[in-house]
Amino acid sequence: MKKPLVAITGASSGIGKALALEFGQKGYPVLLMARRKELLDELEIANKVTAKVDVTNLEDIQKAVEDAEALYGPVDLMINNAGIMPLETFLNQSMKDKYDTLDVNIKGVVNGMQVVLSGMVERKHGTIMNISSVAGRYTSAEHSLYNGAKFAVNAITEQTRKEVAKDNVRLILIEPGIVDTNLLSTTVNDQILQEYQKRKTAMDNGLTAQEVAQVILHTYELPQHVNLKEIMLTHTKQAI
Repeated sequence: MKKPLVAITGASSGIGKALALEFGQKGYPVLLMARRKELLDELEIANKVTAKVDVTNLEDIQKAVEDAEALYGPVDLMINNAGIMPLETFLNQSMKDKYDTLDVNIKGVVNGMQVVLSGMVERKHGTIMNISSVAGRYTSAEHSLYNGAKFAVNAITEQTRKEVAKDNVRLILIEPGIVDTNLLSTTVNDQILQEYQKRKTAMDNGLTAQEVAQVILHTYELPQHVNLKEIMLTHTKQAI
């Protein structure tokens, strides 16, 4: 049986890359989107479309989805995964980092939803998974803008879910805790990095990206009428 198209933003590293490999190995055609297209092209996946995409640009996502759908049919799963996490106190954080955090983590999700949701509603079938964070539920030091962005993702997802539930479309929040990825690459404060690394080391470096991807794959493969609306997952040693 032909498997439906899965679209993933931020697919060049971390959770996004793990998702690309998990879904690709299960035989799903995948649309892989990221700023670094060359890294997507290197992935050994049989049925894939790769696209250089800035998720803050709606037209980039629209074009990528149109190209992939011409080959594999409509997107049945959109995973809005792209995100950045430059940690800093509010007063010390640059305005560029503030605005980038809001643009990528909120606008990027909204753009991904915008491109696919109307088609899913028309077909009465489809799933959108938005990668949020435990930071979307609990605030913590040096996370003010990141907390705000993820709280927004949670609220947007929750209300949109209510609006399209009657149309048999699933919206699912994935809220990981600490995951062993390069998400901190945009944090420049060495002291904050060292403190974060101490926390991470104390919990065996947290979850792996593959573990998160496996949870997402399992959740998606449940029958369409089964909606695990919100999944918060952490290493057992992570208290929150």
